[in-house]
Amino acid sequence: MERLAKAIDRLNTRVGRAVAWLALLMVLLEFTVVISRYVFGVTSIAMQEAVVHMHASLFMLAAAWTLRADAHVRVDIFYRGATPRAKATVDLLGSMLLLLPTCALILWVATPYVAQAWAVREGSRETSGLGGVYLLKTVILIFAAQLALQAASMAFRAVRVLAGATAGETER
Repeated sequence: MERLAKAIDRLNTRVGRAVAWLALLMVLLEFTVVISRYVFGVTSIAMQEAVVHMHASLFMLAAAWTLRADAHVRVDIFYRGATPRAKATVDLLGSMLLLLPTCALILWVATPYVAQAWAVREGSRETSGLGGVYLLKTVILIFAAQLALQAASMAFRAVRVLAGATAGETER
């Protein structure tokens, strides 16, 4: 199980680091959109939609990496000063009772939505917009699957801590 957890961590780290570059591309493209609109009077719906697609992809595909790095926003008034055992308990319960059911619900609700988009090869509603909206919608399923895998990895590590493993044995 430890090997599986490490493999999940590696996968989500690689995906997260790769999609992090979308932030730079997004800024450069948005800069180009603004300059072309206000300096040259030229607009591009496809470029504007590309920024939205990159933004959505960045946040959905980097979510599991952020969870792995323990960088999600949370109210940690008590968590911050808690013992490793208490933190492991919170992580285990949070993963099993909140995160995994939420991921399952997202997968259950989004699968028909994404399947319908694929069935019609959904594109932009705008004439000159981007095609491939169905690909963007597919990212919803990838997001939920990645997050569920990372929750399982987190739960496994929490169980190891609760079973008495030392901090060095469960490091990320």
